[in-house]
Amino acid sequence: MKRTLEAICTGTARPFNGAELSAFLKRPREGVVQILEEGLAPDEQADRKNHGGPDMAVHLYPLAHHDFWREKIGAIDLLDEPGAFGSNLAISDLVETQVHIGDRFRLGTALLEVSQPRKPCWKIEHRFGAALGDPDTSKGMVATIVKTARCGWYFRVLEIGEAEAGDVLERVETGNQDWTIARASFALHAGKGSQQDYAELAAIEALSPKERSRARAKLA
Repeated sequence: MKRTLEAICTGTARPFNGAELSAFLKRPREGVVQILEEGLAPDEQADRKNHGGPDMAVHLYPLAHHDFWREKIGAIDLLDEPGAFGSNLAISDLVETQVHIGDRFRLGTALLEVSQPRKPCWKIEHRFGAALGDPDTSKGMVATIVKTARCGWYFRVLEIGEAEAGDVLERVETGNQDWTIARASFALHAGKGSQQDYAELAAIEALSPKERSRARAKLA
């Protein structure tokens, strides 16, 4: 499986919600970008408690979902931006049903491993509400992401390296074939898993410790 990287995006912490800082706004970078254990360089996360770290080093939100959102909320300019959902990597033809926990991908000279589905937060609705000029229009986006598993996913960095737009994202090893990102998101974030599901997820070493703990908490 090979996909072309259409953009690689980074952001810096800036005022986002009043005085609160966020690096949610990601912009495409030109030229080569370093991919380090903590993520792209430079790329920031203002809220280090809930974002960033080795298990959430690089985020990919499928560009394929932008058309879905155009139908839901309208064809706003923000949806033309590859980093509209806080994504670092812009890939058109790769979605949550095609990617598994533990899949390994070569991107440029770096080696990445899929670590978890992304759990969406309020910042998505805040950014799109501002772009729409009407916060009420964006209400429900997070719930829709959870309901449909259009969540995107995170990578950890196994081998540091560098990449740039136009490089190939190539899967070089398949992880847990029973657990796609979509299935994991439905179980972990939508609560649509069985006790067996949560036991399996808790035992997957490639799944981030935070999400393994979430799976254990759902066990009776």
